[in-house]
Amino acid sequence: MIGTLAGIGAVAAGASFVGLHTMVPWSQLYGANFNGEAPPSRRLALTYDDGPNDPHTLHLLDVLARHNVKATFFMVGQFVRQRPQIARAVAEAGHAIGNHTYTHPNLIFVSRSNLRRQLEDTTKAIEDATGQTPKLFRPPFGGRRPGTFAIAREHGMTPVMWRVTCFDWSAKSNETIERHANRQIKGGDVILLHDGGHLAIGADRSHTVKATDNLIAKYKQSGYEFVSVPAMMG
Repeated sequence: MIGTLAGIGAVAAGASFVGLHTMVPWSQLYGANFNGEAPPSRRLALTYDDGPNDPHTLHLLDVLARHNVKATFFMVGQFVRQRPQIARAVAEAGHAIGNHTYTHPNLIFVSRSNLRRQLEDTTKAIEDATGQTPKLFRPPFGGRRPGTFAIAREHGMTPVMWRVTCFDWSAKSNETIERHANRQIKGGDVILLHDGGHLAIGADRSHTVKATDNLIAKYKQSGYEFVSVPAMMG
């Protein structure tokens, strides 16, 4: 009986471990992904998910331009179709654009054929809006399972995750976002922020815009450099 219970416990623990790694952003268990460079790097990469979003993506572009910083935007295909002019503005400003699927599903529960369709439809939307083919991919919610990243690579995209989570999707102030960032940033980090919301265009990301302004000023003053993900990847 004891042996049986121990066996059940080991299986449960193993299942829990495997399940946890479907969502852990820096885990490499389900395929290699880029989430930053090794310390003592003094470079940081700002990334924004769930856009393009009217008007806050454009407000972010103003902030980034004022600081002369390039960032990386992981765009949702259906929103690119709705706001192609904003996606085009991001590209024309010199920022990197990545594929964040077409409807933002949790890919843990998506079939391989549906995943391919999500990636292809989003790439087509980005190409039509910007003339660029995305070379980066980020799964919605960070969710993936065995084979997810392999399919992204088949479509010519490098999976990109993150090391710093700012929880800006639920923050009530820019100070809250900045506190989350300050607790985690060590250097060489890919930082997760959001310029939109995955449910619809119009999500209020004014706190993220203000936090971005303050974080860039703070870390630049401390000797850090902000770069896009492709620049950090080299």
